[in-house]
Amino acid sequence: EGDATGFSRALWRQMAALGWVGMLLPEGDDDEAAGGLAELAVVLEAAGRCLAPEPFLSTSLLAGLALRYGGTPAQRERWLPAIASGEAIGTLALSEPQSRHARTSVRTRAVQDGDGYRVTGEKIQVLDGHAADFLLIPARVAGGDEDRAGITLLLVEAGAPGLKITRQVRVDSRSAALVSLADVTVAADAVVGTPGAAAELLDPVLDRATVGLAAEMLGAMTQAFEDTVAYLKERKQFGVVIGSFQALKHRAARLFIEISLARAAVSAAARAADVAPARLPALASLAKARCSEALLHVAEEGVQLFGGVGMTDEYDIGFYLKRARAAEQTLGDAAWHRARWAALAGY
Repeated sequence: EGDATGFSRALWRQMAALGWVGMLLPEGDDDEAAGGLAELAVVLEAAGRCLAPEPFLSTSLLAGLALRYGGTPAQRERWLPAIASGEAIGTLALSEPQSRHARTSVRTRAVQDGDGYRVTGEKIQVLDGHAADFLLIPARVAGGDEDRAGITLLLVEAGAPGLKITRQVRVDSRSAALVSLADVTVAADAVVGTPGAAAELLDPVLDRATVGLAAEMLGAMTQAFEDTVAYLKERKQFGVVIGSFQALKHRAARLFIEISLARAAVSAAARAADVAPARLPALASLAKARCSEALLHVAEEGVQLFGGVGMTDEYDIGFYLKRARAAEQTLGDAAWHRARWAALAGY
Protein backbone atom coordinates (compact mmCIF):
# COMPACT_ATOMS: atom_id res chain seq x y z
CA GLU A 1 0.00 0.00 0.00
CA GLY A 2 1.34 3.40 -0.97
CA ASP A 3 4.16 1.92 -3.07
CA ALA A 4 5.23 4.30 -5.82
CA THR A 5 5.58 1.60 -8.47
CA GLY A 6 3.30 -1.25 -7.43
CA PHE A 7 5.89 -3.95 -8.09
CA SER A 8 9.54 -4.59 -7.28
CA ARG A 9 11.91 -3.32 -9.97
CA ALA A 10 14.76 -5.23 -8.35
CA LEU A 11 12.79 -8.48 -8.50
CA TRP A 12 11.77 -7.71 -12.07
CA ARG A 13 15.44 -7.41 -13.05
CA GLN A 14 16.14 -10.73 -11.35
CA MET A 15 13.33 -12.31 -13.36
CA ALA A 16 14.88 -10.80 -16.48
CA ALA A 17 18.28 -12.26 -15.58
CA LEU A 18 16.66 -15.68 -15.43
CA GLY A 19 15.42 -15.18 -18.99
CA TRP A 20 11.73 -15.00 -18.18
CA VAL A 21 11.04 -11.41 -19.23
CA GLY A 22 12.52 -11.71 -22.70
CA MET A 23 11.52 -15.29 -23.40
CA LEU A 24 9.37 -14.34 -26.40
CA LEU A 25 11.72 -11.63 -27.69
CA PRO A 26 14.41 -12.18 -30.34
CA GLU A 27 17.97 -12.68 -29.14
CA GLY A 28 19.60 -11.64 -32.40
CA ASP A 29 18.94 -10.44 -35.93
CA ASP A 30 17.29 -13.72 -36.97
CA ASP A 31 14.15 -13.02 -34.88
CA GLU A 32 14.53 -16.32 -33.03
CA ALA A 33 13.26 -16.15 -29.45
CA ALA A 34 14.61 -18.04 -26.46
CA GLY A 35 11.33 -19.87 -25.96
CA GLY A 36 7.70 -20.05 -26.92
CA LEU A 37 4.43 -19.18 -25.28
CA ALA A 38 4.08 -22.74 -23.98
CA GLU A 39 7.25 -22.19 -21.95
CA LEU A 40 6.31 -18.69 -20.80
CA ALA A 41 2.90 -20.00 -19.74
CA VAL A 42 4.65 -22.15 -17.13
CA VAL A 43 6.27 -19.02 -15.66
CA LEU A 44 3.02 -17.06 -15.79
CA GLU A 45 1.10 -19.86 -14.09
CA ALA A 46 3.63 -19.79 -11.24
CA ALA A 47 3.33 -15.98 -11.06
CA GLY A 48 -0.44 -16.32 -10.89
CA ARG A 49 -0.19 -18.68 -7.94
CA CYS A 50 1.37 -15.98 -5.79
CA LEU A 51 -0.48 -13.04 -7.42
CA ALA A 52 2.84 -11.57 -8.56
CA PRO A 53 2.22 -7.98 -9.74
CA GLU A 54 5.25 -7.73 -12.04
CA PRO A 55 4.50 -6.32 -15.54
CA PHE A 56 4.66 -9.48 -17.66
CA LEU A 57 1.38 -8.71 -19.41
CA SER A 58 2.03 -5.04 -20.17
CA THR A 59 5.72 -5.24 -21.01
CA SER A 60 6.75 -8.75 -22.10
CA LEU A 61 3.58 -9.61 -23.97
CA LEU A 62 1.78 -6.47 -25.13
CA ALA A 63 4.55 -3.93 -25.72
CA GLY A 64 7.34 -6.42 -26.34
CA LEU A 65 5.50 -8.52 -28.90
CA ALA A 66 4.13 -5.47 -30.73
CA LEU A 67 7.69 -4.20 -31.20
CA ARG A 68 8.94 -7.65 -32.13
CA TYR A 69 6.31 -8.05 -34.86
CA GLY A 70 6.02 -4.47 -36.08
CA GLY A 71 8.87 -2.38 -34.76
CA THR A 72 11.40 -0.72 -37.03
CA PRO A 73 15.03 -1.86 -36.71
CA ALA A 74 15.79 1.28 -34.71
CA GLN A 75 12.82 0.74 -32.36
CA ARG A 76 13.70 -2.90 -31.84
CA GLU A 77 17.37 -2.13 -31.22
CA ARG A 78 16.55 0.53 -28.66
CA TRP A 79 13.73 -1.09 -26.71
CA LEU A 80 13.79 -4.89 -26.98
CA PRO A 81 17.15 -5.44 -25.23
CA ALA A 82 16.09 -2.97 -22.53
CA ILE A 83 12.82 -4.87 -22.01
CA ALA A 84 14.58 -8.24 -21.92
CA SER A 85 17.07 -6.97 -19.32
CA GLY A 86 14.32 -5.60 -17.09
CA GLU A 87 15.50 -2.01 -17.50
CA ALA A 88 12.58 -0.70 -19.59
CA ILE A 89 8.85 -0.93 -18.96
CA GLY A 90 6.43 -0.57 -21.83
CA THR A 91 2.69 -0.93 -22.27
CA LEU A 92 -0.11 -0.84 -24.83
CA ALA A 93 -2.75 1.86 -24.36
CA LEU A 94 -5.62 0.04 -26.05
CA SER A 95 -8.88 0.75 -24.23
CA GLU A 96 -10.92 3.93 -24.48
CA PRO A 97 -13.98 5.07 -22.49
CA GLN A 98 -16.41 3.83 -25.15
CA SER A 99 -14.59 0.73 -26.35
CA ARG A 100 -15.21 -1.78 -23.55
CA HIS A 101 -13.57 -4.88 -25.07
CA ALA A 102 -13.75 -3.93 -28.77
CA ARG A 103 -10.20 -3.90 -30.10
CA THR A 104 -10.78 -1.46 -32.93
CA SER A 105 -13.09 1.06 -31.26
CA VAL A 106 -10.67 3.99 -31.46
CA ARG A 107 -11.55 7.67 -31.21
CA THR A 108 -8.06 8.90 -30.41
CA ARG A 109 -6.94 10.82 -33.49
CA ALA A 110 -3.56 11.25 -35.14
CA VAL A 111 -3.41 14.14 -37.59
CA GLN A 112 -0.57 14.49 -40.05
CA ASP A 113 1.86 17.19 -38.94
CA GLY A 114 4.72 17.48 -41.40
CA ASP A 115 6.40 14.10 -41.50
CA GLY A 116 4.91 13.14 -38.11
CA TYR A 117 1.62 13.28 -36.25
CA ARG A 118 -0.25 15.26 -33.61
CA VAL A 119 -2.17 12.90 -31.35
CA THR A 120 -5.24 13.79 -29.30
CA GLY A 121 -7.42 11.44 -27.28
CA GLU A 122 -7.97 9.51 -24.09
CA LYS A 123 -7.04 5.98 -23.04
CA ILE A 124 -8.18 4.10 -19.95
CA GLN A 125 -7.08 0.99 -18.01
CA VAL A 126 -3.54 1.25 -19.35
CA LEU A 127 -1.70 -1.49 -17.48
CA ASP A 128 1.35 -0.19 -15.58
CA GLY A 129 1.05 3.07 -17.50
CA HIS A 130 2.37 5.14 -14.59
CA ALA A 131 5.66 3.19 -14.58
CA ALA A 132 6.11 2.86 -18.35
CA ASP A 133 9.08 4.31 -20.20
CA PHE A 134 7.04 4.24 -23.39
CA LEU A 135 3.44 3.66 -24.45
CA LEU A 136 2.14 2.21 -27.69
CA ILE A 137 -0.89 4.28 -28.71
CA PRO A 138 -3.39 3.08 -31.33
CA ALA A 139 -4.68 6.24 -33.00
CA ARG A 140 -7.09 6.70 -35.86
CA VAL A 141 -5.77 8.34 -39.02
CA ALA A 142 -8.77 7.52 -41.22
CA GLY A 143 -12.27 6.02 -41.17
CA GLY A 144 -15.03 5.89 -38.58
CA ASP A 145 -14.63 5.30 -34.87
CA GLU A 146 -15.40 1.58 -35.11
CA ASP A 147 -13.66 0.78 -38.41
CA ARG A 148 -10.96 -1.86 -38.44
CA ALA A 149 -8.93 -0.03 -41.06
CA GLY A 150 -7.38 3.38 -40.49
CA ILE A 151 -5.63 2.81 -37.12
CA THR A 152 -1.91 3.54 -36.72
CA LEU A 153 0.20 2.36 -33.78
CA LEU A 154 2.48 5.07 -32.41
CA LEU A 155 5.29 4.87 -29.86
CA VAL A 156 5.11 7.73 -27.37
CA GLU A 157 7.82 8.08 -24.76
CA ALA A 158 6.97 8.99 -21.18
CA GLY A 159 7.37 12.68 -20.50
CA ALA A 160 6.33 13.78 -23.99
CA PRO A 161 4.75 17.28 -23.98
CA GLY A 162 0.96 17.00 -23.86
CA LEU A 163 1.01 13.48 -22.40
CA LYS A 164 -0.68 13.19 -19.00
CA ILE A 165 -0.68 9.92 -17.08
CA THR A 166 -2.84 9.49 -13.98
CA ARG A 167 -2.25 6.38 -11.92
CA GLN A 168 -5.17 4.32 -10.64
CA VAL A 169 -5.08 1.34 -8.29
CA ARG A 170 -7.58 -1.36 -9.20
CA VAL A 171 -9.51 -3.61 -6.85
CA ASP A 172 -6.76 -6.25 -7.11
CA SER A 173 -4.19 -3.67 -5.93
CA ARG A 174 -2.49 -3.57 -9.33
CA SER A 175 -1.93 -0.34 -11.19
CA ALA A 176 -3.53 0.97 -14.34
CA ALA A 177 -3.59 4.50 -15.69
CA LEU A 178 -5.72 7.10 -17.36
CA VAL A 179 -3.80 8.53 -20.30
CA SER A 180 -4.64 11.88 -21.85
CA LEU A 181 -3.02 13.06 -25.07
CA ALA A 182 -3.40 16.75 -25.93
CA ASP A 183 -1.68 17.49 -29.24
CA VAL A 184 1.20 15.14 -28.48
CA THR A 185 3.68 15.44 -31.34
CA VAL A 186 5.55 12.39 -32.58
CA ALA A 187 7.93 12.03 -35.50
CA ALA A 188 7.47 9.71 -38.46
CA ASP A 189 9.83 7.18 -36.88
CA ALA A 190 7.34 6.68 -34.04
CA VAL A 191 5.08 4.55 -36.27
CA VAL A 192 5.09 0.87 -35.32
CA GLY A 193 4.09 -1.38 -38.18
CA THR A 194 2.21 -0.25 -41.28
CA PRO A 195 0.35 3.10 -41.02
CA GLY A 196 -3.40 2.55 -40.98
CA ALA A 197 -3.07 -1.22 -40.41
CA ALA A 198 -2.48 -1.52 -36.67
CA ALA A 199 -5.37 -3.99 -36.28
CA GLU A 200 -3.50 -6.63 -38.29
CA LEU A 201 -0.41 -6.12 -36.14
CA LEU A 202 -2.24 -6.14 -32.82
CA ASP A 203 -4.45 -9.19 -33.35
CA PRO A 204 -1.66 -11.78 -32.89
CA VAL A 205 -0.18 -9.71 -30.07
CA LEU A 206 -3.48 -9.49 -28.20
CA ASP A 207 -4.22 -13.18 -28.71
CA ARG A 208 -0.86 -14.17 -27.23
CA ALA A 209 -1.27 -11.72 -24.38
CA THR A 210 -4.73 -13.16 -23.72
CA VAL A 211 -3.27 -16.66 -23.47
CA GLY A 212 -0.58 -15.37 -21.14
CA LEU A 213 -3.20 -13.78 -18.91
CA ALA A 214 -5.21 -17.00 -18.97
CA ALA A 215 -2.12 -18.92 -17.84
CA GLU A 216 -1.71 -16.51 -14.93
CA MET A 217 -5.39 -16.96 -14.06
CA LEU A 218 -4.91 -20.73 -14.18
CA GLY A 219 -2.17 -20.42 -11.58
CA ALA A 220 -4.34 -18.22 -9.39
CA MET A 221 -7.29 -20.60 -9.45
CA THR A 222 -5.04 -23.60 -8.76
CA GLN A 223 -3.52 -21.99 -5.68
CA ALA A 224 -6.88 -20.70 -4.45
CA PHE A 225 -8.29 -24.23 -4.78
CA GLU A 226 -5.35 -25.82 -2.98
CA ASP A 227 -5.64 -23.30 -0.14
CA THR A 228 -9.36 -24.00 0.13
CA VAL A 229 -8.93 -27.79 0.21
CA ALA A 230 -6.22 -27.43 2.87
CA TYR A 231 -8.62 -25.35 4.97
CA LEU A 232 -11.40 -27.91 4.54
CA LYS A 233 -9.04 -30.53 5.98
CA GLU A 234 -8.16 -28.52 9.10
CA ARG A 235 -11.28 -26.52 10.05
CA LYS A 236 -13.47 -28.39 12.51
CA GLN A 237 -17.19 -28.01 13.13
CA PHE A 238 -19.40 -30.30 15.24
CA GLY A 239 -16.20 -32.07 16.29
CA VAL A 240 -15.13 -33.15 12.78
CA VAL A 241 -13.24 -31.51 9.92
CA ILE A 242 -15.64 -29.78 7.57
CA GLY A 243 -14.02 -31.48 4.57
CA SER A 244 -15.70 -34.69 5.64
CA PHE A 245 -19.15 -33.25 4.86
CA GLN A 246 -20.45 -34.68 1.61
CA ALA A 247 -21.93 -31.41 0.36
CA LEU A 248 -18.56 -29.66 0.66
CA LYS A 249 -16.79 -32.58 -1.03
CA HIS A 250 -19.13 -32.20 -3.99
CA ARG A 251 -18.41 -28.47 -4.26
CA ALA A 252 -14.66 -29.10 -4.13
CA ALA A 253 -14.95 -31.81 -6.80
CA ARG A 254 -16.79 -29.40 -9.08
CA LEU A 255 -13.98 -26.86 -8.72
CA PHE A 256 -11.40 -29.53 -9.56
CA ILE A 257 -13.27 -30.29 -12.80
CA GLU A 258 -13.45 -26.59 -13.73
CA ILE A 259 -9.71 -26.17 -13.18
CA SER A 260 -8.94 -29.27 -15.25
CA LEU A 261 -10.98 -27.91 -18.15
CA ALA A 262 -9.28 -24.52 -17.86
CA ARG A 263 -5.84 -26.15 -17.85
CA ALA A 264 -6.64 -28.08 -21.03
CA ALA A 265 -7.83 -24.89 -22.75
CA VAL A 266 -4.75 -22.88 -21.75
CA SER A 267 -2.37 -25.66 -22.80
CA ALA A 268 -4.02 -26.00 -26.21
CA ALA A 269 -3.93 -22.24 -26.82
CA ALA A 270 -0.29 -21.87 -25.75
CA ARG A 271 0.80 -24.73 -28.00
CA ALA A 272 -1.18 -23.29 -30.91
CA ALA A 273 0.62 -19.96 -30.54
CA ASP A 274 3.91 -21.75 -31.13
CA VAL A 275 3.08 -24.39 -33.73
CA ALA A 276 -0.38 -23.71 -35.21
CA PRO A 277 -0.99 -19.93 -35.24
CA ALA A 278 -4.03 -20.26 -37.52
CA ARG A 279 -5.84 -21.94 -34.61
CA LEU A 280 -4.73 -19.35 -32.06
CA PRO A 281 -7.59 -16.79 -32.29
CA ALA A 282 -10.32 -19.30 -31.46
CA LEU A 283 -8.27 -21.13 -28.84
CA ALA A 284 -7.19 -17.89 -27.17
CA SER A 285 -10.82 -16.85 -26.79
CA LEU A 286 -11.75 -20.33 -25.56
CA ALA A 287 -9.02 -20.19 -22.91
CA LYS A 288 -9.94 -16.72 -21.69
CA ALA A 289 -13.65 -17.49 -21.54
CA ARG A 290 -13.00 -20.66 -19.53
CA CYS A 291 -10.49 -19.03 -17.19
CA SER A 292 -12.59 -15.91 -16.59
CA GLU A 293 -15.47 -18.03 -15.34
CA ALA A 294 -13.39 -20.70 -13.60
CA LEU A 295 -11.19 -18.32 -11.58
CA LEU A 296 -14.21 -16.36 -10.43
CA HIS A 297 -16.06 -19.56 -9.51
CA VAL A 298 -13.10 -21.00 -7.59
CA ALA A 299 -12.47 -17.75 -5.72
CA GLU A 300 -16.11 -17.18 -4.82
CA GLU A 301 -16.52 -20.77 -3.64
CA GLY A 302 -13.28 -20.42 -1.71
CA VAL A 303 -14.57 -17.42 0.20
CA GLN A 304 -17.79 -19.31 0.93
CA LEU A 305 -15.97 -22.43 2.12
CA PHE A 306 -13.62 -20.44 4.31
CA GLY A 307 -16.68 -18.88 5.91
CA GLY A 308 -16.54 -15.54 7.70
CA VAL A 309 -12.73 -15.38 7.74
CA GLY A 310 -12.79 -15.57 3.94
CA MET A 311 -14.05 -11.99 3.97
CA THR A 312 -11.00 -10.76 5.86
CA ASP A 313 -7.37 -10.23 4.89
CA GLU A 314 -6.27 -12.78 7.48
CA TYR A 315 -6.37 -15.40 4.72
CA ASP A 316 -5.30 -14.96 1.11
CA ILE A 317 -8.50 -16.25 -0.49
CA GLY A 318 -10.07 -12.78 -0.65
CA PHE A 319 -7.13 -11.48 -2.68
CA TYR A 320 -7.74 -14.20 -5.26
CA LEU A 321 -11.35 -13.07 -5.56
CA LYS A 322 -10.24 -9.48 -6.14
CA ARG A 323 -7.77 -10.62 -8.77
CA ALA A 324 -10.50 -12.70 -10.42
CA ARG A 325 -12.73 -9.65 -10.76
CA ALA A 326 -10.02 -7.54 -12.37
CA ALA A 327 -8.55 -10.25 -14.61
CA GLU A 328 -12.03 -11.20 -15.84
CA GLN A 329 -12.42 -7.72 -17.37
CA THR A 330 -8.90 -7.51 -18.80
CA LEU A 331 -8.47 -8.16 -22.55
CA GLY A 332 -12.11 -9.21 -22.89
CA ASP A 333 -14.51 -10.91 -20.49
CA ALA A 334 -16.05 -14.36 -20.87
CA ALA A 335 -19.09 -13.13 -22.80
CA TRP A 336 -16.97 -11.18 -25.30
CA HIS A 337 -14.63 -14.08 -25.94
CA ARG A 338 -17.48 -16.56 -26.22
CA ALA A 339 -19.11 -14.36 -28.87
CA ARG A 340 -15.78 -14.04 -30.68
CA TRP A 341 -15.25 -17.80 -30.61
CA ALA A 342 -18.72 -18.32 -32.05
CA ALA A 343 -18.09 -15.81 -34.82
CA LEU A 344 -14.77 -17.43 -35.71
CA ALA A 345 -16.51 -20.81 -35.80
CA GLY A 346 -19.11 -19.49 -38.24
CA TYR A 347 -22.10 -19.30 -35.91
